[in-house]
Amino acid sequence: MKRRKSIWLILTLIILLVVSGCSKPSNNTPSSSSEPSEEIKTINIGYTGPLSGGAALFGKEVTEGLDMAVDEINEKGLMVNGQKYKINLVKLDDQYMPDKAATNARRLKSEFNAPAVFIPHSGGAFALQQFNETDGFLIMAYTSEPKIAQAGNKLTVQMTSPYNLYQEIYSKLVMDKFGKKLALIPTTSQYGKDWTSAMVPAWEKLGGTIVANTPVDYNKEADFNTYVSKALAAKPDVLFVGGPSQPTALVIKQARQLGFKGGFVVMDQAKVEQMAAIIPMTDLEGAIGVTPVFQYPSDGALPFVERFKAKYNGKIPAWEASKNYDHMMLLARGIEKAGNVTDAVKIFEGMKAVTPITDASVTTPIPGIAAGGGSMTPGVGIMIENGKYGKPFIIPNPADTTGYNLEMMKKQEAKS
Repeated sequence: MKRRKSIWLILTLIILLVVSGCSKPSNNTPSSSSEPSEEIKTINIGYTGPLSGGAALFGKEVTEGLDMAVDEINEKGLMVNGQKYKINLVKLDDQYMPDKAATNARRLKSEFNAPAVFIPHSGGAFALQQFNETDGFLIMAYTSEPKIAQAGNKLTVQMTSPYNLYQEIYSKLVMDKFGKKLALIPTTSQYGKDWTSAMVPAWEKLGGTIVANTPVDYNKEADFNTYVSKALAAKPDVLFVGGPSQPTALVIKQARQLGFKGGFVVMDQAKVEQMAAIIPMTDLEGAIGVTPVFQYPSDGALPFVERFKAKYNGKIPAWEASKNYDHMMLLARGIEKAGNVTDAVKIFEGMKAVTPITDASVTTPIPGIAAGGGSMTPGVGIMIENGKYGKPFIIPNPADTTGYNLEMMKKQEAKS
């Protein structure tokens, strides 16, 4: 009898357990679906630029700045409408070729749904402007070509002040010091041709003369002796040079080896601090070009330089890194402000809404975004004098509608 009762007791417990397991949780019991999600979603941001070929080093400098920004953004976390996101930078190689850049951009949008594509050359930016509004992605263009902002494209951001700020100021300073005869040794890229077309009238407007023009492909040639010799045969006082920094340094070095004693106007693609790492400062005497990042008169410049050096084994950043860093930060803030991770139009409006950014979180203050997506930041130049960097000088950007350029000029004049 006792045995039967034990069996029935065991069966009853089993049935109760089964029924309990199959029953639905009460309304008072919290379920997993009601708990906040800890999932971190991903936003793909595109990059098309040179990762191989003659301009690979240039592309590497750009992506180092982008990577640094992405790492810092992801460490903090990007919050969009209460959802945490991280950025995934998708990099595609276009070898500095506009047609490949266009193919890459279409792929970045169609395959990765990237709302923005970073591109560091004007030819590629022009190619992307033919379809980016229709395809719905934002062009983040690292180029000083003024025609980029003049195109009327409604989804373009130009990161740098236009190069047509420089020619007349550079010409006057170097002409006063060395003389009025100018020989041209520019790179043969479209960017080089455009810069030259602005340089010539600026020089002639000040009473100077062009005595030689020997363009050369800076990305393909390794020995510039023939071109430099031809230019020097015209007895110039000043040489106009420029392309990527490394070959530009070799052009200057060969000019010095051939006995040239004059000055240099350096196209903004080449950076004097990068050339100073290749050739002696004495070779760069009288060269006028864009101010190095570490000489830039802003609160954020030196902190950025130190963080960059810590990340990249002591490497000193140039503008390729800093401008792309700053604008990845601007893009991230714009996404948060817009509350949207896919709509390029809304993201662009968000970017405009978060400016001005004038604190030390960016290398150079971003006063705003001008018409056509143009930059409002001023130009800043420098000349190598007595074997060292001279004082930076401000070149106002007429696109600035905030008064920041004038404020910066007053600060620099006060320091002088």
